[in-house]
Amino acid sequence: MARSDSFFLRQTLNADNTGTYQETPLDLGAYVDALGKSVLRIHNIAVSYTEADGTTVTLGANDGGAAQFQLLTQSQTGMVLPSNRAIVSTGTLIADNNASSVGPPQYVSHDLDVAPQHWTNGYLIAVDSMFLGGRADAAFTTDVYISVTMECTVEKMSEAAAMALALSQQGA
Repeated sequence: MARSDSFFLRQTLNADNTGTYQETPLDLGAYVDALGKSVLRIHNIAVSYTEADGTTVTLGANDGGAAQFQLLTQSQTGMVLPSNRAIVSTGTLIADNNASSVGPPQYVSHDLDVAPQHWTNGYLIAVDSMFLGGRADAAFTTDVYISVTMECTVEKMSEAAAMALALSQQGA
């Protein structure tokens, strides 16, 4: 399989702070064309949880909260289990502010539950759009922005294999 040099794709989601699921599309049409035998391989993903200006999230006094994301090959109406075939990557931020005033968390746990770098050869994508979805608790004093950076390459595969992969990444 011919492979391109690696490049980076970035997307940010405003997950707000209401606990309600939010989602934004990521157009891959410039990289993926199953009929043209072109697919995207995601090798690594990095995730950050920040406020709108890129600074650390803040929590209410003596409060704790969670924010979650999922990177998908098809749109969803809410968070889904990692066993859903649309899942490419998932992760969670758990933060706790045990101070008596509003401020940044003293304790943070961040986990990539599912990530392309955990697999031997990354994760192949044959659909022309992906979706970044997520949610954040009301314990955060402002909207939580979840940003992903993906290291990718474009590869060629047979039309039949590319179409089969695309079909397997869509539907229920």
